[in-house]
Amino acid sequence: MSEIPHALSSVKEDGSRLPIFPSDVHGRFIRARRVAFWVLIGFYVLAPLLHLGKHALVHLDVEDRRFYLFGQTFNAQDVWLLVLLGAASAFSLLLITTWRGRVWCGWACPQTVFLEAVFRPIERLVEGPRERRLKALHDPLSVGGVLRTVLKHALYLLASFLLSHVAVALFVSREELFGMIADGPLRHPVAFIWSMAMTALIYFDFAWFREQFCVVLCPYGRLQSVMHDRDSVVIGYDVKRGEPRGPLKKAGFGDCIDCKKCVTACPTAIDIRNGLQMECLACAQCVDACDEVMDKIGKPRGLIRYASSNQLDGKPRRVLRPRLAVYAALSVVFFGAFSYALGTRTPFEANLLRLPGPPYVVENDQIRNGLFVHLVNKSPARRSYHLSVEGPPAAQLSVERADVELGSLESTRVSVVVYLPRSEWKAGQKLKVSVVEDDGARREQSVPLMGPGYRP
Repeated sequence: MSEIPHALSSVKEDGSRLPIFPSDVHGRFIRARRVAFWVLIGFYVLAPLLHLGKHALVHLDVEDRRFYLFGQTFNAQDVWLLVLLGAASAFSLLLITTWRGRVWCGWACPQTVFLEAVFRPIERLVEGPRERRLKALHDPLSVGGVLRTVLKHALYLLASFLLSHVAVALFVSREELFGMIADGPLRHPVAFIWSMAMTALIYFDFAWFREQFCVVLCPYGRLQSVMHDRDSVVIGYDVKRGEPRGPLKKAGFGDCIDCKKCVTACPTAIDIRNGLQMECLACAQCVDACDEVMDKIGKPRGLIRYASSNQLDGKPRRVLRPRLAVYAALSVVFFGAFSYALGTRTPFEANLLRLPGPPYVVENDQIRNGLFVHLVNKSPARRSYHLSVEGPPAAQLSVERADVELGSLESTRVSVVVYLPRSEWKAGQKLKVSVVEDDGARREQSVPLMGPGYRP
């Protein structure tokens, strides 16, 4: 492969922005990507709107620190699970990148998904194909051109507005969102400001910033050279087969006829024939464009294709290699730990804590320990709980209430007081509390009782 160029393809020599209008392509990869895009968009739109039980598939109630995910309920005490999930996701991304390059960027990144499935189709619908849009850049101002521009940006704003409200729906319930819309912005100024800010951000990103996010802001693209090796599957140009470039019917030239279809199809305007570049999103639009040309001129497909650097150089590709094995092992470990933690997670929390103030009080020749059980229902439905306590034989135990009923993610405190004759006091005595849910789940906790001369 030739040396990777240092200048960004989306920037002119004078540093100004180069507008990019990718040409329309047809082929197996763009069809598969469109299916993937609409599956992901469907999930994004339906997740906060469809209910599983009493709550949405995804509802992140940050204000009350309650989180509903696919029928499961979580609270702030479950945040540690995100550490395991985040580590598993990070190592999985490293694994995928080492194995298949930037396939995430071209097929599943929200920046790509919404740009290619929502905003570029609007642009094509209103302003026509690439050639017409390029010509319009140099045409004199006209009424038709102004109307098309106004219509395009109005549709951009509408799409941004709808996407921002779906984002708001992730943090409020479906009913709350529709109620806020019906009540108007004056009744819910905070939600209105957030939705308008997100609308503006989405509009700015997809109407103007576009590929600059990928090549300027996103750190993942800049790290790809660290995660790739010569056996990673990337989008590549077969130099041996394609060079030297030249006319189709002249002898001595390779299969590349220098039509530049691969360049005009690229959403970041790179020439993949110059080698793998930071701006390449592995979207395979250049593959579809080149395959279409190869079909027309009677040449085999694959001049530009998914392949490793070694394969493009005519060498075998190693599938199993140390770094891939390490990333795979770490992904399995952390996903396994997350799955185990999720599977063994109790549907409620019962913590035995001491009351604020002195750890114990001596009065009327009795030692009094004051404690409480902090009980949290973490299941998605209403549950009943029974508390039982066990202490030293001579102790008198007082429980505020033995039976408790809580709604989903509701919590309460149940006081427990232990009276022990001073003559019966000795170090090492404990109070044990058992909490049993109505479906049989149990939690037990014990704490040492405290008194004169206690040493932890």
